[in-house]
Amino acid sequence: MGLNCVRLTWPTYLATNATLANLPLRASLERLGMPESVAGVRVNNPGLLDLPLIDVFQEVVSALAKNNIMVILDNQMTTPGWCCSENDGNGFFGDKYFGPEEWLKGLSAMATMFRNTKNVVGMSLRNELRGSKNVSLWFRYMQLGAEVVHAANPGVLVILSGLNFDNTLDFLVPNQIQLTFTGKLVFEQHWYGFSDDGNWGSQNQNDACGMVVDSIKKKGLFLLQQGWPLFFSEFGFDMSGTHVADNRYLTCFLTVAAEMDLDWAIWALQGSYYIREGTLAYDESYGLLSWDWCTARNPSFIKRINALQSPFQGPGLPNSQQPYNVIFHPLSGLCVLVKSSEALELGPCDKSNAWNYTKGYELILKQTGQCLQAKSVGENAKLGTSCSKSSSKWKLLSNSGMHVSTELTNNGTRVCLEASPDGNITTNQCKCLTVDPNCNPESQWFKIILSSKHIPGGTSILQLPSRGPWSPTSSS
Repeated sequence: MGLNCVRLTWPTYLATNATLANLPLRASLERLGMPESVAGVRVNNPGLLDLPLIDVFQEVVSALAKNNIMVILDNQMTTPGWCCSENDGNGFFGDKYFGPEEWLKGLSAMATMFRNTKNVVGMSLRNELRGSKNVSLWFRYMQLGAEVVHAANPGVLVILSGLNFDNTLDFLVPNQIQLTFTGKLVFEQHWYGFSDDGNWGSQNQNDACGMVVDSIKKKGLFLLQQGWPLFFSEFGFDMSGTHVADNRYLTCFLTVAAEMDLDWAIWALQGSYYIREGTLAYDESYGLLSWDWCTARNPSFIKRINALQSPFQGPGLPNSQQPYNVIFHPLSGLCVLVKSSEALELGPCDKSNAWNYTKGYELILKQTGQCLQAKSVGENAKLGTSCSKSSSKWKLLSNSGMHVSTELTNNGTRVCLEASPDGNITTNQCKCLTVDPNCNPESQWFKIILSSKHIPGGTSILQLPSRGPWSPTSSS
């Protein structure tokens, strides 16, 4: 699926409670009434069945390492179980099951355990702090936790979550945490459609996306502009594709992820659970995998995130590459490619042309001087050299800023770029700009983003391969 990292959750008691840590996997499953799961492990992973739970955890990390998969260790809870609720006793420092001293002991133990494990690249100190909004306690204990992890494992990234189920880090605006080390601190934020205050099911999609993105920027994205690494360690949606509000939220999220070149983790990989909240073989509707873990639950989504699985801007890209613009289409996860001067189409973003979106609102193809133009309603967008015409000035409309719009020269009609079902880029009357909550604007949603990737195809559009708009791509 092109993923390179697993955010692997663990409860504090696994590191601090010897009775739990030394419990054999077989006994753990049996005491929860799961003989079928015991039989399944016996068939598929017989070597794990009688190992202590802490050894099984280490074996999972080792298996990921053998497959070149990075690991972020995430302290999800203190007690083993499903996370999270306001009253589970695991929410904030000083809660029934959240003694700070035991938590620090667990962080130190886990950091020490994986000190020489190269694929363990980060440790998230605590998942979704909730209940209390005591900022002073957050600073006190997150500082202690960060220093404990750094002392035990100087090579690992230290990842700090925010308050209110990790929805907000806005309390860092006036103050920043003070640590003895530098260069390895990361903040994390969560973003779901059910918790971002967006009215995704009842509000115009442009209005909802614009409002939510403004809110997310104030709650955490501002850290990127301040130069701090920010990791969206959870986003997710109902993978059935039938939940309208989730689908709308997802497209908005993918746009921000592309524009901001975010690092992210999707909740969740698992298609089902041994047991969740007392239910055996619980189906995870947000799972990338199907209930039986054998196939992708939503194969189209896997293709859709392909462009986001490698950086647009860095790190790891050549510093000599001058940044340029690409035109990203979040509904498909593809970018606008030039097929000829008379036709544009959607294709893999790593094959994208380099554009320059000027202060005069022209979209100019770099090194050719040709600019994007609209001819008429319902016809293909094209390239031309008369870049001063009104039909070559592309402004961003609606509260989402994703309607790329121009005025036709002959009659002043305003049109927007649109991707047809077969991937051709046309110009049509702009739709769903505001008010109407039932109108779907996503075929007309494009985001002009920065990229520093290698520019394929040389200087002439004639050198570009024509592979069709939906050609498969290899995962990063």
